[in-house]
Amino acid sequence: MSDRGGTAQPAIAGGVQVVVGFASTFALVLTGLRAVGATEAEAASGLLVICLAMAPIVIFLSLHTRMPVAIAWSTPGAALLLTTGVPDGGYAAAIGAFVVCGVLIAITGASRTLARAIAAIPGPIAAAMLAGVLLPVCLAPARSMVELPAQTAPIIGAWLVLFVVARRWAVPGAIVVTALVIGVTETFDVAAADLAPAATWTTPAFDAGAIIGLALPLFLVTMASQNITGMTVLASFGYHPPLRPILVTTGGATALTAPFGVFAINLAAISAALVAGPEGGPDPSRRWIGGVTSGAAYVVVGLSAGAAAALLAAAPPLLIEAVAGLALLGALAAALGGAMADGEHREAAVVTLVVSASAITALSISAPFWGLVAGLVVLGAQRLRRRPEPA
Repeated sequence: MSDRGGTAQPAIAGGVQVVVGFASTFALVLTGLRAVGATEAEAASGLLVICLAMAPIVIFLSLHTRMPVAIAWSTPGAALLLTTGVPDGGYAAAIGAFVVCGVLIAITGASRTLARAIAAIPGPIAAAMLAGVLLPVCLAPARSMVELPAQTAPIIGAWLVLFVVARRWAVPGAIVVTALVIGVTETFDVAAADLAPAATWTTPAFDAGAIIGLALPLFLVTMASQNITGMTVLASFGYHPPLRPILVTTGGATALTAPFGVFAINLAAISAALVAGPEGGPDPSRRWIGGVTSGAAYVVVGLSAGAAAALLAAAPPLLIEAVAGLALLGALAAALGGAMADGEHREAAVVTLVVSASAITALSISAPFWGLVAGLVVLGAQRLRRRPEPA
């Protein structure tokens, strides 16, 4: 039977978009949450609730705009969590930073002044900060290959083969091989009841160091690498949804659900092409159906959060970081390209990158914030030097 209404292909594309996105980076989300102090149950709660929160948002926005508005978590934001570490106030302070990040995203949608301020940050500097966040994570496959060669080699081998023959499935395939490797080499001690995820509330604590060192960088990388990039991807396929309701909705949902471990909800970027592009169906006016079905798919994959957390708990942390690093290589390449493309900003971008990747903490504020500050200072000094003297 033919699909006269053009419903099946966009519906399938929505499910594929969620499965690929989830399988590619769920390990990074769980590892990132645990890196800022979450327990295994709290990390599983974050993965569960962020999926359940994204479901109604993507359905509402797709129906409201009649466009394939894809929603995801902030993959660079999860990488930032992994490199930032536990803030001084513990996991509760990280939760407070998540709340602030959501509020800032929502305010950006409602305030043209803040939106202009974010847009004023030079693109190469923002890209360099993102590259600095991603670089330490992307080094993990090399370190894991040296320290855990027997476990890492099959994972990297599977990723490389699929990268060549079916690039979209390279990271999900590596995840499957990782599960097999862990099943063969590690011992599971998990009760069946532990596999059912549960929402776990953590009362936020608002610590100045966590707000400056975690909330602000999380907000900036989410805006620059997810929301702005996501709008660009949609525009490349002829879709121009209003940004204000997207930011207000996703930012507000982040702030409200942050106590359960939700760190940032935003527009999907690269994976958005799976529903907005030709793979979403031959009729562009019906590709919004993919957004609706992706909402249902998020509920299904969210219910696997407990099993995913149990899998990661049984694995060596470095092995999971290696898989996350493989997932972020493409994002790192794009960030490096954006940072180094403009000769006028290149030196300032390099300073931003190295400081952001340095893992330093000063005044209880993590490296990405100082990287942004350092890059802007260098750029400002260069512009002062180039300013012509008055006659």
